[in-house]
Amino acid sequence: MPEGRSEAATALLSAALHLANDLLSVSPAAVLGKKGGKKTAERGPEYYAKIAALRTTHGGGRPKKMQ
Repeated sequence: MPEGRSEAATALLSAALHLANDLLSVSPAAVLGKKGGKKTAERGPEYYAKIAALRTTHGGGRPKKMQ
């Protein structure tokens, strides 16, 4: 058995606890939402105009209300 294994185990357990606490305190959806907004901004409006031009039907959104 290697020497100092209890110190190594304590260090690993401490690191695992810190990581688990960090994962529990941060909302993953909030982190991903921030990244998504940045990626959208990098593409620019020209990208979305090009994608819209490739569509065969331009319908979307909610259906119109029947009166």
